[in-house]
Amino acid sequence: MARAKKTARKSTRRAASRPRKAATNDAIALLKADHREVESWFEQFESARAESRQEELARKICQALKVHTEIEHEIFYPAFLEATGEEDIHHEAEVEHQGAEKLIKEIEASGPGDDYFRAKVTVLSEMIKHHVNEEEKRDGMFAKARQSDMDLAALGEQLAARKSELMSEAGSRPQSRRSRQDAGMQLGR
Repeated sequence: MARAKKTARKSTRRAASRPRKAATNDAIALLKADHREVESWFEQFESARAESRQEELARKICQALKVHTEIEHEIFYPAFLEATGEEDIHHEAEVEHQGAEKLIKEIEASGPGDDYFRAKVTVLSEMIKHHVNEEEKRDGMFAKARQSDMDLAALGEQLAARKSELMSEAGSRPQSRRSRQDAGMQLGR
């Protein structure tokens, strides 16, 4: 009996000491969830040996990052700048996105047969780690957004809706020339 009470107190203390999860429609929670998903894919890419798996993961990473950067650029960053006036943080984030977008285009135009493919994905991973750290650190963009009068719930809804729209558009786009050629080779054409 005493052991059960002691265990209950420990689990209650652990639960109380854990940070509270933000609402699922909170803008920062949505953006952080995107960060974790892409981090996971980068980790999987690092350990992948099969070229087909590397290509699949690189495609997922690039698509997720394109959508993520677009919703930040269109919705979150302008709202952040308006609410906080933090031009330096805003401008740095935009420049980091521009650098990532250039590398994403190079990765999408290549594949595992390119001698620099793995290196490009690895460099993109490092760029994204830096960017995520800048956004999530104690005095970073997300902390400043939480301290401001931004309506993070409303922004989260906008981000989620736009993300869904962009993902649907990406799914309905015709395959790239390279993907069509690969598909033709697989079919024996």
